[in-house]
Amino acid sequence: MSSAVRRFTIAPDRIAGGRVAFDREESRHLSRVLRLRPGDTVIAADGAGRDYTVRVETVGEIATGTVLGVAAREVESPLRVTLVQSVPKGDKMEAIVRAATELAVIRVVPVLTERTIVALEPSRWRDRARRWQRVAKEAAKQCGRAVVPPVEVPRPLADFLGADEPADLRLCLWEGAATIPGEGGGQAGLLGTTLAAGLPASLPRGARVHLLIGPEGGLSRDEVDAARARAWRVVGVGPRILRTETAGPAIIAILQNRFGDLA
Repeated sequence: MSSAVRRFTIAPDRIAGGRVAFDREESRHLSRVLRLRPGDTVIAADGAGRDYTVRVETVGEIATGTVLGVAAREVESPLRVTLVQSVPKGDKMEAIVRAATELAVIRVVPVLTERTIVALEPSRWRDRARRWQRVAKEAAKQCGRAVVPPVEVPRPLADFLGADEPADLRLCLWEGAATIPGEGGGQAGLLGTTLAAGLPASLPRGARVHLLIGPEGGLSRDEVDAARARAWRVVGVGPRILRTETAGPAIIAILQNRFGDLA
């Protein structure tokens, strides 16, 4: 084993009586890929903020180990960002989930919009969500996060907006932001629809931010109006139109730099 201690992710219910039973996927990685042996020491993160130092006892289909110590990790951002991402085509969602996880989002909510290209049966959407969750798990492990953000099963955007979940700030990124009429007949571009003008001067520690990103064709005007009616700030980011797989990570990075822990 190299001098670097290997990291794995486990569910809290796989720890009992001072012993850990890794799931099949992590057991396979531990034994067949990394070729660890009994006596090696690894770190097992439970996805809820705790790291367990574990001595490997057995390897095989289900690897097991003994807990040597546990520590709570304070590596999560003080900004709690939920990415509401319109499902793009192809494998773009995997790249989005990976980058968003590295940038410390606490949750990814895939949504289906008017211009979503992909159409699947409900059971297949659940399969996609499980795949994206595996991507989030691997990304969290690689970047050293102690928490794995949940990736939900896609649902219609209207359902998410209708739930009206509490948030300290709601941002809807839209390329047409500067064309929305503002109060008194003025242009919204003069009333704070650039991202810079739309952000508050500060947010409290632990603030919840929801960020809505459209699909390849963008959000429709009706969808943007529905978001605005529920107190979402519709913002643009300048003269260039960002691709859907670029937009979310780019805005999250800005938010984490301004209000979180991205120095």
